[in-house]
Amino acid sequence: MSQPRIAPQGTAQPASPPSSVNQPHPYATRLHWAGSTGGGIRSYSRDHVATAAPATPVVELSADSAFRGDPDRLNPEQLVVLAASSCQLLSFLGAAARAGVDVLAYDDAATSHLDLTATPARLGTIRLAVTVRVAAGTDEALVRDLAEQAHHACYVAASLAVPVEVTVTVLVGAVTVG
Repeated sequence: MSQPRIAPQGTAQPASPPSSVNQPHPYATRLHWAGSTGGGIRSYSRDHVATAAPATPVVELSADSAFRGDPDRLNPEQLVVLAASSCQLLSFLGAAARAGVDVLAYDDAATSHLDLTATPARLGTIRLAVTVRVAAGTDEALVRDLAEQAHHACYVAASLAVPVEVTVTVLVGAVTVG
């Protein structure tokens, strides 16, 4: 088991993507809020909904509960952290599949915080604590290299102004059920 730390995004050039992905990929979302701000800053609902076609789920959103939002709904800051985590996963799985590495499980406990002392206030470093389980006989160093390649190929991390750091724990062997 090992836990190397991968350098923050932006310190190396990402691997060239396959030619099939060299075309622009547009992303569009729709967001809706209705209510009234007439009662002042403490009175209006922070709840809103969003969609991102072609996906069909409606995402129920709000502000962080510290800002009078609904804690049962996702907030924009969580979505940024989640996007970085998901992008790392998908980039890693692609790198592993291309390298012939059999990944059996992947878990990430991603974190960040809202830095209210910064000007302007913003999310702090996003930290991804990844645990990867691979098939018996897999070289742990190769898995760490693939995680680093994935980090530098992650479009979301490359797009963010805050650093994204990845710590990888590699577990070798089948998942035991008991």
